[in-house]
Order: sequence, then C-alpha cells, then structure tokens
Amino acid sequence: MYTLLSRSSTNLIDLDIDDDHSCPSYLPPSEFLKDAIFAGGAFWELEAVFCSADGVVLEGKTGHTEAVKVTYDNRRITYKSLCKLFFESHDPTNKEYLGFGLNTHWRSAIFYATEEEGKRARESKVEKQMKVNRRVVTVILKASTQSFYLAECHYQKHYLQLPHLLRVSEGLALRCSLQFAGSHLACKLNGIFGGEKRKAAEKLVCFMNINQIPEQAKKALQEVLLDLQLSS
Repeated sequence: MYTLLSRSSTNLIDLDIDDDHSCPSYLPPSEFLKDAIFAGGAFWELEAVFCSADGVVLEGKTGHTEAVKVTYDNRRITYKSLCKLFFESHDPTNKEYLGFGLNTHWRSAIFYATEEEGKRARESKVEKQMKVNRRVVTVILKASTQSFYLAECHYQKHYLQLPHLLRVSEGLALRCSLQFAGSHLACKLNGIFGGEKRKAAEKLVCFMNINQIPEQAKKALQEVLLDLQLSS
C-alpha cells in the first residue's frame, strides 16, 4: 500500500537546479524546455519510461498523487508524443484508478499547463479509447503550481537507487537530494536501467560516449557495463 509522503517545502513546478552535473552546459537553452506532468500508477515505473525518451532532459516525482514531471526539449519531442508514450506506458483502463482519494493514491491523469496542451491530451485520450474495448479512465486536469511537491529523495530515480547501482549514484557527486532529483545524468541513467535489460548495455555505451560524466561515476558505469555484457 502506498504511504502518504511528507510534503517537501520545494514546489516541483518551480524546481531550479544550478549544479553543473544536474544541468550541464550541453542541455538545451531554457527557451526550448517545456514541462509535462503525468500520473499513471506507481511513479517509479512511469519515470523510467519518460527518462528513456529521446528529448526528455529532466524528470522528477511528486508525492500525494504519485505523478512525474517531465522536462523536455520541444525541438526533439512534442507534447502530443509524450501523451502517446504515457498511454502506452500503463493501463489507462484500470478501474482501480477510479478509487483515487478513497483507497489509493494512484491515478491515471494528465495535468496540462495551457489550453493547447489540454487539447492535445484530450486528442490522445480519444485515440487511445478507439484502440481499446474498455473505458479509458484517465482524467485530464489543469495543472496547479500549488499542488505538486517533490517526493522524498529515496523515492526519486528508483532504479538508480537499487543496491548494485548505488556506487553509480554516489559517483555522480550530487551534493543534495534536490540535485539528485533534478539531475539530467541521473534521469537518463534511471531510464536505461529501468528499461529492457537486453538493450541496457548498448544504451549505456551510447550514453557514456556522448555525456560528460564525473570520473568516479564513469568507473562505476564501466563495471556495470562489464557485468551487463557478461550476463547477456
């Protein structure tokens, strides 16, 4: 059963990380960055799906509603594409989501910031509904900046906090939980390790080739890569 998280004083919508490892210089200029918020059951599963999407640069999780905030480069991926990925990543017909607020903190929801995003979200829901023979229970709501707060650190980047990957997390040299939650490197690594195991080694090699990684984390990733290659 999901445990209600204590509310952090940091508003997720306003999250701003200045650390070099969290928002390195090769990230897109801020004018190309947009946010999208989704809820679809357990957030550690949903966050891994979005972390692995091309064009997603940051991601963070909230408590209470169990939602993820995705920061993406709108030149590389569209809001409509993220909505499509959202509907493919979980079962939006699960009737248990209808019990949100009564006996569960899980729900299927899209929180939009603009009317254009709301329109795209509704279009995506209709398209999904046409493909299934059960009612899609996803709700589409206007986002409120006062409703979303960072979940505690041990709920962030679930796969990257598994015991055999802790040395990687420590090697990223992030000085606080806020930096870990807002780290681009942690986001993409969590997506790699939360995805298909047979593809993880190939994706990890690509990731290490195109990103500036702290030396300690690089050594840890090389060890993980060797383990993946030996087990495949």
